[in-house]
Amino acid sequence: MNSFMAELVGTMLLVLLGDGVVAAVVLNKSKAENSGWMVITTGWGMAVAMGVYAVGRISGAHLNPAITLGLAAIGKFSWSAVPRYLAAQFLGAFLGAVIVWLAYLAHWPVTEDRGAKLGVFCTAPAIRKPPLNLLTEIIGTFVLMFGVLAIVANTAPTQSGLTPLLIGFLVWSIGLSLGAPTGYAINPARDLGPRLAHALLPIAGKGGSDWSYSWVPVVGPVIGGLLGAVAYVGIFG
Repeated sequence: MNSFMAELVGTMLLVLLGDGVVAAVVLNKSKAENSGWMVITTGWGMAVAMGVYAVGRISGAHLNPAITLGLAAIGKFSWSAVPRYLAAQFLGAFLGAVIVWLAYLAHWPVTEDRGAKLGVFCTAPAIRKPPLNLLTEIIGTFVLMFGVLAIVANTAPTQSGLTPLLIGFLVWSIGLSLGAPTGYAINPARDLGPRLAHALLPIAGKGGSDWSYSWVPVVGPVIGGLLGAVAYVGIFG
């Protein structure tokens, strides 16, 4: 139960701060409006670091189904615990998005751009070509999984103050270098949970939730996470 709550709270915090920085940048009349991609990627990197700091000691702070499945695939996590972790991550992501909606409640009616509203909750490609968008998500999550394993292997103990910060830097780097084509979901829960929140919440003039694209930020990260984990073990053992 402790690990379930830890993954829920950690993922909720991650999405609260991550979706929150997107809301700050794209919603009308926000004090951070139009502050740009650098602010978004920095905010997401810090969001991941804060989530890992919060619950790493309790659950290992996967906060991402792609990480959980990748670790299980290489024998570093029990398959029996996978459903519990995934359920916590998706629920935490949904709740984090709901809190962002509440925090920016005054800004939804004054923002006319439906795409901007959706973008607070989930990702969308800059150029919509699903096979290529899928490839981008695979590459980004491969780097995430490979990088997390490398950081954990080279910082001891795992719960040291340095580890979460380095993982945050990794996510920041992925966002700056590989995130622009798709918005770098690199985490199925981070995208699907908030997308569901967008569909269910009463947001003025919100438009559709783009379910036709929703499989890309789920399937791509799962594949990328598995490949990244297998590659790291194959190279370094």
